[in-house]
Amino acid sequence: MFLIYKPDGQEEPTRWRYNPRKMMSAERENIERLTGRTWTEFTKDVVQGSSLCRRALLFTFLKRDHPGAVKFDDVDFAWDELSLEYSKGELRQMREAAEEGASAELRPMILARLDEQIADAAEDPEEEGKAQPPVAE
Repeated sequence: MFLIYKPDGQEEPTRWRYNPRKMMSAERENIERLTGRTWTEFTKDVVQGSSLCRRALLFTFLKRDHPGAVKFDDVDFAWDELSLEYSKGELRQMREAAEEGASAELRPMILARLDEQIADAAEDPEEEGKAQPPVAE
């Protein structure tokens, strides 16, 4: 999964690889303090669109790029400036699950939408073999 940040006036978006399983413990603990959520709750809420969780994630990646120069209170973004995108591998995994688990009436629509997303998605060179689910359990 990728976190994409394109603030107004920035020509090219900044793109970070986001794998909840690869975040460092100090980062996870800080995110838990900032959001008041456990790591498992956070990973689910960030995917589901929690503004606070997405802000904490953006802060973490900005802090990596600019140590000591970024404060959480300074991180502010318009909703359309920040997004999460699944990698091709993650979307392929979702498609496999939908083939088996989606209801017969919804399956064609779900698979068609996933096929569109797969065509547009970026490959993640760090994914080895089969992608893992995007949310830490």
